[in-house]
This record gives sequence, C-alpha cells and structure tokens, in this order.
Amino acid sequence: MRGRTSRRNRGDRRTRTYYPFMMERDTLTLVDVQDDIRATFGGKDGARGIDGTFMWFMEEVGELSAALRAGDRQERLGEFADVLAWLATLANIAGIDLTEAYRQKYGQGCPGCHSRPCTCGSTEKP
Repeated sequence: MRGRTSRRNRGDRRTRTYYPFMMERDTLTLVDVQDDIRATFGGKDGARGIDGTFMWFMEEVGELSAALRAGDRQERLGEFADVLAWLATLANIAGIDLTEAYRQKYGQGCPGCHSRPCTCGSTEKP
C-alpha cells in the first residue's frame, strides 16, 4: 500500500509519509495523531477555523467530564479519543507541533519545581 506525504507544520520542511495502517500499531506518537487527523479532516478543519474548532473541542471536554462522572469504560475511551482528536485539530490549525509544545513545557519535569517527580506542594499548581 502506498502512503502519502503530509507536512507537520506550515513552513516545516520535514515531512512524514502517512500510512493508513498506522492506526493498527500498538503505539502512536503525537506526530502520528496530528498527521492522521490532518489527513482525515484537514480540509474541513481549515475551513471551520480556530473559533469553530475550539467550540467543538470544548463540547468534547464537557462530554468527557460527564463520562468521567457517570460513564463506563467504553464511553470514557471514546471521549478521551474525541478530546485528543480535537486537540490535535486545534494544534494543526494553529501550526503547533504538540510534541514540541510538550517537550518545551514538560521536558525538564514539572514546570514549577523542575523536578521529576514533582515536588510542588499538594495545593500548588501543577
């Protein structure tokens, strides 16, 4: 089966080949998730824009909240997947690489105390 090439971010010269079977692997990277969402929904997502996409994202966060309070495991799996998909969609539209964002903020441990595990007080954020 032939794959197709997709860009990770606007202006990013690195490209990945998207293979439909990547969803069958045991593990996925955030890049895989962003690439799959872009390949599947990129045209619709771009037309909807950030404001419309953010509203859908927040709706899914609300559905996840309800599933965490009263849903079964299958409902929770679906809602976590939806939140991840809409987060990837927002990142794609905004030109953000989620892996880069995560590494920049959490790559050295807790952003507050810079330790792993976190040594911040129990009442402090994070």
